[in-house]
Amino acid sequence: MRLGKAQDALAILNDLASAAPGTPHIEAKIGKAYFQSNQFPRAVSYLKVALQQNDSDTESAQLLALSYFALGHYSEAIPLFEKVTPLLPEDSSDGAYLLASCYIMTQRWDDARKTFANLFSVPPESAIAYLMLGKFLIRQRLEDRAVPEIQAGLRQDPRLAMAHFLLGEIDLYKGDAPAAVEELNKELAINPTVWLVYWRLGDAYVRLEKYDEAERVLKEAVWLNETSSGPYILLGQIALKRDDSELAARFLERAVKLDPQNDYVHYFLGKAYQGLGRTADANQHFAIAKQLRNDKRADERVTFQSGP
Repeated sequence: MRLGKAQDALAILNDLASAAPGTPHIEAKIGKAYFQSNQFPRAVSYLKVALQQNDSDTESAQLLALSYFALGHYSEAIPLFEKVTPLLPEDSSDGAYLLASCYIMTQRWDDARKTFANLFSVPPESAIAYLMLGKFLIRQRLEDRAVPEIQAGLRQDPRLAMAHFLLGEIDLYKGDAPAAVEELNKELAINPTVWLVYWRLGDAYVRLEKYDEAERVLKEAVWLNETSSGPYILLGQIALKRDDSELAARFLERAVKLDPQNDYVHYFLGKAYQGLGRTADANQHFAIAKQLRNDKRADERVTFQSGP
């Protein structure tokens, strides 16, 4: 097992369990081996027995909690994480993070906020604690639930940095560009030095076809951060809308150097080269864009199929 050969370990342990079923701690060892081989349902059955035999077995409790989490059985994982997390080393934050995630998945919002707040050493009833919970809810694609948490933070602190940015991001996700513009401009009034805000505001203006406003804020995004492809892609799109393929190509060539695995960059660069009459170059980038999209779909299918 220390060599990571869980299957070999299982063969030996199962033989031992058959020959001498009363061997001390055998269920804990078998459960651990099943866990290490990602056979979580089998791990659960053995680890539960191990804890019935010895309820102070911290390792089995932790592995059982992790197995439940991997299976999406968050309610069953919570009491185990609550038990073992305080016993883990002070520099270990994984247990607390997973516990907070379980609270989110079971809609225990207050417990999730308090756990995240303790994890990041902020007061649990503070504005920043509500904002942090909102960010994690967005990560779990619970945008509608995130909004009231972020708004609660803003009620405590109307100048809470990045709160209006997150609300603007949610508006963009929902396709409400006018609302996004309003929120992102509020963020700029509070926090005018973050390039992300200018980039997303530029995105909102592009969706509204307000290209002059978009160009202005996107250039400001570039001035603050020259290493992100996002503003260059949008500037390239604006140039294409204005039938300026040469300018579009310059922006998008910069973007493709920064982010060569982005299928959108290659697609729009292909459009720019097409407008310049560079057919071979255009077809090359269209082909790269198609391959990258296919690879992305394949990765998504694998992720979906291997999920809980």
